[in-house]
Amino acid sequence: MLRAARALLAMRHPLDAELVISELLGAWWGRRVPGVDVERLLGEGLVEYAAESGTPAGLALLAGIASLGPSRRQRVLAERAVLDLVKQGTARPGWAGSLGEVRPVAAYVSGSRFGDTDEVICTFRYDEDPGADTGEAGHALIAVVDHNAGGILRDAWVTSKVDRLLEHCRGKTENDPMAVFDPIEPERARTLLETAVERTDQLLASAAGGRAPRDTGIGDSADGPLATHHALVRARARALPRPQNPARPPSWRRDRRAVLAARFLASDAAAELSDSYAASRCVDHIINYGCDIDSGRPLRVSPRKVEAFLLTWLPRRVVLLPEEQEAMPHVLAAWIRWAGPRGGLPEIAVHATLDALWEAIASFATSYRDPAASFGLRQEAVRRLLPDGDLSALPRRMFAFPLLAGDLLSDDAGDFDPTTPTGRRALLRLDHFGEYDAPSQRGRHSADQDPGDGAAGTCTDSPEVQEVLAAHERLAERLWKGDPPNLWAAAQRLLDRGHTRMAVLETLLDVLDESEDDAGLAKRLDDV
Repeated sequence: MLRAARALLAMRHPLDAELVISELLGAWWGRRVPGVDVERLLGEGLVEYAAESGTPAGLALLAGIASLGPSRRQRVLAERAVLDLVKQGTARPGWAGSLGEVRPVAAYVSGSRFGDTDEVICTFRYDEDPGADTGEAGHALIAVVDHNAGGILRDAWVTSKVDRLLEHCRGKTENDPMAVFDPIEPERARTLLETAVERTDQLLASAAGGRAPRDTGIGDSADGPLATHHALVRARARALPRPQNPARPPSWRRDRRAVLAARFLASDAAAELSDSYAASRCVDHIINYGCDIDSGRPLRVSPRKVEAFLLTWLPRRVVLLPEEQEAMPHVLAAWIRWAGPRGGLPEIAVHATLDALWEAIASFATSYRDPAASFGLRQEAVRRLLPDGDLSALPRRMFAFPLLAGDLLSDDAGDFDPTTPTGRRALLRLDHFGEYDAPSQRGRHSADQDPGDGAAGTCTDSPEVQEVLAAHERLAERLWKGDPPNLWAAAQRLLDRGHTRMAVLETLLDVLDESEDDAGLAKRLDDV
């Protein structure tokens, strides 16, 4: 890094230096190592090493980190090191004083009326740029936000040809009725950029822990143009003015989603759907996808969104029963007809989205297999473990309640309901103590217990047993909900090391007992 920073000494314009420094900082952006804060280890390590070098190249690199460092701590440490080197007489490049002095000029959003992606365009200038005295922009940052992948940053780049860029965007709206190019307030642009950066970082962290849905492709984002410009995107977002009254993201609580589903099911568009129960389940998945993945926009429809939902997200995240698989394309078609006009789409765009749906149906029918089949589960076991249809929860719920995946409880499914405290306690008692304590069949013994053994053959209510059951119930409930997300990741790492299931449970219980709050719990789990 320090050798590469020598090139900074030959540069004259601060933008050129910022691009090089952003690329250097992107070398480890998005990398995750269990138990190691990579950003702090390498970022702060680089600051310390550059400061100790006492060279002009080290000072140039530190000046860049003081402006572009991803964390405030890194920027403060780098700034202090710059001051120390300057006091020692180390030469500083001429552009160093201009870093961080960039001024925003204007902001725009470019895209299409389908809304699959937004290109957030922000223009800036340095005081030394030609035309700066008249307020002209010297360069533009373009950040692509992909809403079909959860609102992440998909790409970013910089250009100094600002006039040509804006002329191109305006020309698209004249020739394409679906194109959109609108000016926005700089405060709004800052919110869009910071939200996209935050979601990208969250998904990168989830991908490293095996928790991110593969359909986002986020695992590949740690390389390429986005990594190169990620630090610059953060710095330019900080250069934009803060909104005085920041708008809160739309809140889609369960009751609000249910009202939206009810309105659709009561509409003329849904009148021809014959299986009302299957239609209700299908529209719940459509709305959840729009609220959770598509930036809280369930009414937005587009060809790309339909394909991403039907062919990628749905098969990987949701278990559909046979009747729901048959109903889903018809429900989705009715939803497009109903939601498209409400989302502002013209009729021609609604028809284009329907065409994409019909073209995808054949692939959906052939590619969608029962995802639970690979686990060797019967449909009844799937119903027990996935009452919400969340396929991503299946492995951790099988780990928490393995008896639900077997045949032992086939006659007592109602008694062993893992969504209720009584059912969870009965499942855990049987799992840990071999006591078949179904509420409707008190006193029944498991097949491998001796009925004459009173200590093992009856439901034990001693304080010690109750305390053990309560602790395991708290852990099982967290595993069922995936709270916190890295709980299951920690369990998987322990299993991969060869620990038995019971040993893993005991380790996780110890971590839960020793953690005072959620932040401390998450950190301890990462260290397991």
